[in-house]
Amino acid sequence: MQLKTILNRVQKIKSFVYGAVRWVEGARSPTLEVELHPRANSRPGCSGCGRSGPGYDRLPVRRFEFVPFWGMKVFLVYAPRRVACTRCGVRVEEMPLAEGKHPVTRTYAWFLASWAKRLSWKEVAEVFQSSWDVVFGAVEMAVAYGREHLDLSEIQSLGIDEIAWGRGHRYLTVVYQIDAHCKRLLWVGEKRTVKTLLTFFHWPGPERSAALRFICSDMWMPYLKVIAKKAGQAIHVLDRFRIMGHFGKAIDEVRAQEARELRARGGEPVLTKTRWLLLKRPGTEKQEVRLADLLPYNLRSVRSYLLKEDFQFFWGYRSPYWAGCFLDRWCMRTMRSKIGPMKRIARTRGHRPLILNWFRAKGQLSSGVVEGFNAKAKLTTRKAYGFRTYHGLEVALYHALGILPEPKFTHRFS
Repeated sequence: MQLKTILNRVQKIKSFVYGAVRWVEGARSPTLEVELHPRANSRPGCSGCGRSGPGYDRLPVRRFEFVPFWGMKVFLVYAPRRVACTRCGVRVEEMPLAEGKHPVTRTYAWFLASWAKRLSWKEVAEVFQSSWDVVFGAVEMAVAYGREHLDLSEIQSLGIDEIAWGRGHRYLTVVYQIDAHCKRLLWVGEKRTVKTLLTFFHWPGPERSAALRFICSDMWMPYLKVIAKKAGQAIHVLDRFRIMGHFGKAIDEVRAQEARELRARGGEPVLTKTRWLLLKRPGTEKQEVRLADLLPYNLRSVRSYLLKEDFQFFWGYRSPYWAGCFLDRWCMRTMRSKIGPMKRIARTRGHRPLILNWFRAKGQLSSGVVEGFNAKAKLTTRKAYGFRTYHGLEVALYHALGILPEPKFTHRFS
């Protein structure tokens, strides 16, 4: 079977035919060149408006890299025609095999982009004897196509959060679709300000924002303001994982401060090696025995731990009314505890309606999905060993987490 026959089976190009195949002598790696010719009597299409027109002349021969064949590099060789377009003037013809002046074919770009989801961009470039810039261009092309053809219908549930990136206090606002039928990254924005989140809501438009039923976020005030303004009809649920995360930070602060005080007074170091014992839920028998040994000391750390464990009963309620009664009692008891970090948590009762929305959306919304996506987003940045530009990070996140649509191919190479 000839190579031309294989190419016609897996990559047939409309209005073009394959010509002679030759071996390139003196190349660094085994290389094949395949000539490409326009079909007889075909008229070139204008790259500006797409209309067909008479040929004007030809440009020098160009090489477009194709998918490797048995470890050999393959190049399609073609001399582009110029079109005498009545609307645009003399323009280079529209070529279906490549984008503009890109040196790789569309098929090879999609091939590299698909592998870039499985390996780091540097590894893809090394495996297929290409460059990092070519791989990035392929991923950028795939993201641009996917974002242009993204289906925004049937979006009912959103998860909004921020993740840190780069050095210093640099953050990204990330918006996920967390519906049961589709979970994906919808949008990424630089910084975590009111303006950033407003930009997201301007993107799908007011009609799609009005169709939202559930939104999950943390207690970051700029997010709360924008969500109340742009999607006030949706049930806004505060992230359960973030709420419990505040307990961990408060207990850690109390334990560290109390351990320093015990050392300064020359007291018994009972809090040594108890950090994770107090932060996590009791599991093994050994941990339960250690906790029982701490109880007689009546330490602030132990009382903070008991307040946290008592709050866990809050999530077991089904009725928002009775859950609210429990929350009020717990906050009143905590405010009397004289433990500063725990009292800060009790003051979040100002977000009481949003906290109780967790029960109104129970069974239909899981905030754990947001945390899972955040972990994947951080893994994406680590795989690239850090991005120097925001644009590179944005492209990588959309490519890895966006579940973007792809065009239909005659043949899948990967």
